[in-house]
Order: sequence, then C-alpha cells, then structure tokens
Amino acid sequence: MKRLIALICLFVLVGCNHHRHDDKAIFRYNESAGIATLDPAFAKDQSIIWGCRQLYNGLIQLDTNLDVEPCIAKSWSITPDGLTYSFVLRDDVRFHNGRQVKASDFVYSFNRILDPSVASPGAWIFADVDSTNAFSAPDDSTFVIRLQRPFAPFLSMLGMAYCSVVPREVVEQYGKEFRSHPCGTGPFRFQYWKEGVKLVLRRNDDYFERDSLGNALPYLDAVAVTFIVDRQTVFLEFIKGNLDFMNSLDASYKDEILTLTGDLKPKYANRIRMESTPYLNTEYLGFRMDGDNDSPLHDRRIRQAINCGFDRRKMMRYLRNNVGFPGVKGFVPMGLSGFDTNSHYGYEYNPERARRLLAEAGFPQGKGMPKLKLSTTANYLDLCKYLQQQLGLIGIDVQVDVNPPAALREQIAQGRSEWFRGSWVADYPDAENYLALFHTPNRAPAGPNYTHFSSPAYDRLYRQARIDSDPDRRRSLYRQMDSLVMDEAPVIVLYYDQILHFTHPYVTGLRSNAMNTLDLRYVRLDKSSQR
Repeated sequence: MKRLIALICLFVLVGCNHHRHDDKAIFRYNESAGIATLDPAFAKDQSIIWGCRQLYNGLIQLDTNLDVEPCIAKSWSITPDGLTYSFVLRDDVRFHNGRQVKASDFVYSFNRILDPSVASPGAWIFADVDSTNAFSAPDDSTFVIRLQRPFAPFLSMLGMAYCSVVPREVVEQYGKEFRSHPCGTGPFRFQYWKEGVKLVLRRNDDYFERDSLGNALPYLDAVAVTFIVDRQTVFLEFIKGNLDFMNSLDASYKDEILTLTGDLKPKYANRIRMESTPYLNTEYLGFRMDGDNDSPLHDRRIRQAINCGFDRRKMMRYLRNNVGFPGVKGFVPMGLSGFDTNSHYGYEYNPERARRLLAEAGFPQGKGMPKLKLSTTANYLDLCKYLQQQLGLIGIDVQVDVNPPAALREQIAQGRSEWFRGSWVADYPDAENYLALFHTPNRAPAGPNYTHFSSPAYDRLYRQARIDSDPDRRRSLYRQMDSLVMDEAPVIVLYYDQILHFTHPYVTGLRSNAMNTLDLRYVRLDKSSQR
C-alpha cells in the first residue's frame, strides 16, 4: 500500500496530461478481462457485451431505467395471446458496409443464434419460439417472431447483445473470423484490434440515431480500449489521466480511494467523479436441498439460523466499504420491480432467534452439530471467514473450503457441494430471471437451479407469472415466490451489488443502468478542462 500511495503522488504531479490525437475526442478505457470476440452471437461476458454495444444494434434497447424503447424497430405489436410479435423497422439504418438493414437480416441473425453449427451460448433466448415458423419477414420493413408458448419477459430479452443484427454477406465472407472483422449498425465502426494490446473503434458517420435536438450521434470521434491485466496498474493509469473511465473497484486499491462509508476520500473528491447505481447481481450462499446424507443443512431451521446468525450490515461496512446493499430482503435484487423495500420476508441479524432455532432443531448452542463445510473461491474468502467467525459465536462450526473458480463451478453444477458461494447477474431486467433459479425443472446440471430446490406451490406461481402480461399482477406473483424462497431458505442472500463508475470531470454524458450497460453515444470530452 505504501508503494501504491507513493506512485499515486508521483502520478498526480505529472499526470494532468490527457492525451488526444490530432485534437480528436478519443474515449479510453481498459478491459482487464480481455475481449475474446466481437461477434455478438458470443456476447456472454461483460467485456464482450461492452465491445458489441458500440458496434451493433438490435430491435429494441433498454434505457437508463431498464424500460424498453425503440431502436432499429420503431414500433411493435403483440397479439393478445402473447404468441406473435410484429416489429416495424426504420428505413434509415445501414450496416457499416453501407447496405440498408432489412427484416430478412433479422431472420438471418436470429436463425444464426439457433444454428447448432454456430453454437451460440445465447440460443436459450429463443427456447420458446415456434420451432416450425419462428422468424419471418413479410416485407423489408416487417419482422415477425412467433412463440409456441407465451413468455411475458420476452420483449426485454431482445435487448440483449446476442440479438444484434449482422449482415449475412460479411459473416459468410469471414466465417469464424467474423469475430475479428465485425460489421454492425452501431455508433462506432471497427478500426483496429491487436488482441491483448489495443482495440480502436471510430465514429460511424452514418449512424441513424440523433439526440433530442437533432444532432448526430455519437459525439466522440473514437473509442480506444487497452487490456492491462494488473488492476492496480489500471488504477494508476486512471489517476494519471491516461484512462477516461474506470469500472468498479478492486481490493488492491479500494481503501485508497474510498472511505469506510463508501464515499470518495477528500483528496480525490475534486478530481474524480463517482457515480453509482444498483447492479442486478445477487451474491449469495446456496444449500444443496436434496441428497441421501443426513446433513443438518437439510433442516430448514438450521438454514434459517445461519441466515439470521451474522450481521450483513457490519459485513458491508468493514469488508466492502459499503459498496453494495445488505441482503436482508429477498433473492430479487434492488433495481428490479420485483424487489420489495417494505417486505416482511428476508433476514436481519438476530442471534437470539438463531440460537432458538438451533435448540429447536436439536442442537442447543450448536452442541452435537457436525462441522459444516462452506465451499468458496479465494476472491470471497474474507466474506466467508467473517461468516465463520460470526456463526462460531452462536455455536455453528464452519470449515471454509477454498477452490479454484472452475472447480467450484463444476462441483456446484454436479451437485457435489452441500453449501457453496454463488452469484447471479441478470441476463435481462425481469425478476423472473432470478426466480427461475428455484423452478423445479431448472435443476442443475440442466438449468440454473443449483440448490435443487423444489416446491409444487412455487412452481405453480412461477408458471402463472411467466405468462401473465400484466406488470402489477406479475410483480405480486414474484413477491409471493420470493417470500416462499426466503421462508424455506435454500439460500443466504449476502448482498445486492452496486455499480461504481469513475470518470474525470471533463467526461460528461456517460449513461448506464442497473445492467451495467456502457452507453457511449452521448459522451463528450470537455477539452477546455484539460491542462
């Protein structure tokens, strides 16, 4: 830490030099995870999604409130049975190769996602489409999707990067190398990519969207992405002014930049701008709910005792600098309409209740209870050690088992972990995406129900919510389901995550939402503030 602070002081003295080329506005950010592809059919990870968001568009898009708004589709209609979606396309959208986008391009792009030879990880999006006549283009400006069964959140799913439109002729020209020769309709065009070193995108002068005053978007001339792996180095580059934007925090420098209460430290308050919003990510611990052994974790009272046996608020303050929100409500995170701030379900710290539940389960003060093994990864060791210490005070003996991430994922998928750390980041902005983790047919390894939770009452509510198009009724069903899950306690909600975006004062217009979308269309770099 002393070395880090010394380097920062040096960079502050020499780092007010915001490099631009030929007076162009070039927005610079780093992607430590790297970018594996620029083909939207494989936009599974955030790093890929961010790159694809600059290069491609879809039928619809999500605004800063996660509401659906038009994009290439200027309007749409849904039949009363919820099975047919008809989209009317704009006639002024062109691919980066100059060709106009037509409805048949969406037929091709969506069928490509379903093509087994492509093996897109986004094929699940279209699990409910009519297998015989899923996509059609009655004319150049009309695109139709037909479902075999209604699914209320389907429209919002079409905002995912997987659903971007691509030109058939370019995809077929490059084949698998389309990953590094992207051609979309987005606000920026592909310019240069030296993998692991630098990616450059330049402004699309023919972009179809305009701002509220009729000015052409985007405002930036280019976007430059670097791939520095070491996160402490990234932080130093940001402080120097060689990066315009930094996403989230790393443990190596969080105490340098933030106070314990989650505010910027005074020395950065006038030189860095921090914006935060709830992030659709629930961090949790899961219990395997079935199995042949006689684990005490199969007793609901034990799971409930663990849930109320540690202080989440103290955990967030001292281990996370208050970045995030204590998981004292349901599984559905803050930022979604299914989240109920006034709910009576969930767990606050209550050691007296925890001791009472242990006694009712036959383990007064934890006597006679075998040691419980909690499987985690090194990145979450501090949280699990905290839980271990807190639960030890009420008589629950926890063994923390640290695993490589890939090994832990395999254990969880195969049902070999009785108690494990997990997280769920939203694929689309609907509470159904979280509650699907407890639907019986979704049990792992075939689906995301890693706890193997099963409840006929829950499944009935889930099936009803999937097809109900009324948002208020669906919200009520979601909260009933969330309440049921919390009562059965197949999971411990640790916290609901939070997005932190750091920029310099000269950066304006950066937009995001609770999906952590990187929207650069409205970004300006005020050069008058540069020295």
